[in-house]
Amino acid sequence: MAETLGCSEAQVIDCLQHLQVAGTLSRVGPVFEHTRAGASTLAALAVPEDRLHQVAARISQYPEVNHNYAREHRYNLWFVLTGPTRAHLENILQELEHDTGLTPLDLPMLTAYRIDLGFALEATP
Repeated sequence: MAETLGCSEAQVIDCLQHLQVAGTLSRVGPVFEHTRAGASTLAALAVPEDRLHQVAARISQYPEVNHNYAREHRYNLWFVLTGPTRAHLENILQELEHDTGLTPLDLPMLTAYRIDLGFALEATP
């Protein structure tokens, strides 16, 4: 990144840390083709409003969770699980069902339709 931006590695790290502290940036990392590195699924739960924060915190304890967010819908808590095997993900979903008493909606991806989502780093006139 530093080479592309024409600055030092320390400057890039400093800038990223400032963005993180400001709440603008939460993570920088690679995006893997999950079918080559393991398994992934989109899951949702219909959580009573008074339990939403508790259940969301429980889900976020798993390192396999890379997104966890509330939505306006009967299924109001959505999360993405990524792990080494489909069986591993199924075990996590079963644990969550056992721990919360809520049955996850499990939506494994069938086909990926890729888009190139990129943002220019330089200012536009």
